[in-house]
Amino acid sequence: MDIISQFLEMMSAERGAAQNTLSAYERDLLDWQARLGRVGQSFANAGTGHFEAILAEWQSDGLSASTSARKLSALKQFYLFMQSDGLREDNPTLSLKGAKQGRSLPKTLSHDDIERLFSGAALDKTPKGIRFLCMLEILYAGGLRVSELVTLKLSMLGRQDQCLIIEGKGGRERLVPLTDTAWEAIKVWRGIRSQTLPKDISLREKAKPYLFPSRSRSGHMTRERFAQNLKDVTGKVGLNPAQISPHIIRHAFASHILAGGADLRSVQKLLGHADISTTQIYTHILDERMRALVNEKHPLARKDKS
Repeated sequence: MDIISQFLEMMSAERGAAQNTLSAYERDLLDWQARLGRVGQSFANAGTGHFEAILAEWQSDGLSASTSARKLSALKQFYLFMQSDGLREDNPTLSLKGAKQGRSLPKTLSHDDIERLFSGAALDKTPKGIRFLCMLEILYAGGLRVSELVTLKLSMLGRQDQCLIIEGKGGRERLVPLTDTAWEAIKVWRGIRSQTLPKDISLREKAKPYLFPSRSRSGHMTRERFAQNLKDVTGKVGLNPAQISPHIIRHAFASHILAGGADLRSVQKLLGHADISTTQIYTHILDERMRALVNEKHPLARKDKS
């Protein structure tokens, strides 16, 4: 087993890293490995200067600061693993620093955009259209990650309080309450779900547990397929497909409920963020809400001061 595979196995077994996380680590480390190979180096003998040169090369190529930081984070964790397993005594990544990142605000959608999207999705009365509308309702009602959405199992719907049981990053479970509209969409979809089960017996057995079964190797609809369906509907209702993705709808969920009065801690729990600092990208919404509250309620903030 090569060293990258050993690292990924450790991350899975000891830290419970999700498959998407493992895949990202693998891509980033293979990229570092390939860049080192071009100058005749490897993880076993590369020095700090080699990594600094690669970071500078990425910066000149226009790689975003956030992507560079992610790749550097993977590399640093990888070398800590190498040290702990006695595969290398020194750590050439300790002094490495990535490009400074600006804290950009998350892209989101307006209430009108959401209404147009749902209205367009509701026009398709085919089983595929009903499935897509159901997925869209769940995504926006619960703020799920797309990976959580496509892997929903029927067993996650068993509660009587209109909550989903979601297994998020790192195997952490959380309860996500859904709207009445979303539950009604689930009910309609489940009424025709059996029509979309694969006919092949082996594929059918693999797909049976999932709310959104598919003939894919995983047994459930893929993230890519759902994202493509979203772009198709987006284009039909006159919105820009390049500006809408499942993750942006997740941001819209968080932004809209914060603007409606939710607090940051509640949104953290709903989104499944392990750290409140991740949720704090939405504090600008709270700031706007507080300003509006002061202007509306403060006795000296009268509109007519004559």
